[in-house]
Amino acid sequence: MIGEPQILACSGVLDPPEGFRHAGAQIWQARQLAGVRRPRMCLVPTAVGDAREHIDGWLARAASFGDAELSHLQLFTQPNVQDVRAHLLAQDVIFVSGGSVVNLLAVWRAHRLDAILRECWEKGVVLAGQSAGSLCWHAGGVTDSFGDDLDVLDDGLGFVPFSNGVHDDLGDQPRRARFRESVGGGALPAGYATEDGVALHYVGDRLHEVVSVLPDRNAWFVEADGEGGSRETALPARRWVPLEEVQA
Repeated sequence: MIGEPQILACSGVLDPPEGFRHAGAQIWQARQLAGVRRPRMCLVPTAVGDAREHIDGWLARAASFGDAELSHLQLFTQPNVQDVRAHLLAQDVIFVSGGSVVNLLAVWRAHRLDAILRECWEKGVVLAGQSAGSLCWHAGGVTDSFGDDLDVLDDGLGFVPFSNGVHDDLGDQPRRARFRESVGGGALPAGYATEDGVALHYVGDRLHEVVSVLPDRNAWFVEADGEGGSRETALPARRWVPLEEVQA
């Protein structure tokens, strides 16, 4: 049965607190959204150049959450499956790695994956991913694909009509400020920023819920204030991890 289109757009955990026990839990969240006992889950690691170490690590982590039919789609140097469209449409979850969103979009468009993934989304396959795998589904955002100063990306896939800021609370890059400047100045539409470990769960093209694998984290809705600046609204995240008894 075809379900409603869903996207889980995540900021991965780049700065885990001491004692963090839920590495990979956003993979678990995505499989929960699929709502099937033995989900078919495919990793798309284009943003890291199909790095073998990353693929092996993801497959091992995904397997730790229970029985599933796991696969990956690599595009370098050519697709590793004979029929890319058929393979992706057969999945319950497609999970996109972080890395370079600029390179990801260029390679996907060359392989016509943009159209295939839209078809998957419309058919009810859960689309999920971290960082670049979050930005890609949106209208745009800010990216370090070219450098740590961050650049505006305004040609995302646009499955949801919002901009996206990831890793909003990390201090090593001006992500928080650049995202808000870009929205306030009109370079990006209004959208959602996520702190470390936070994910946006969209149903259709509307935000349904904010969830996190870390306690006391927020997403932020950021919009232009009409005077060249921006205003923001905090959206506290519900902590959602595999072992419910450890939740604060």
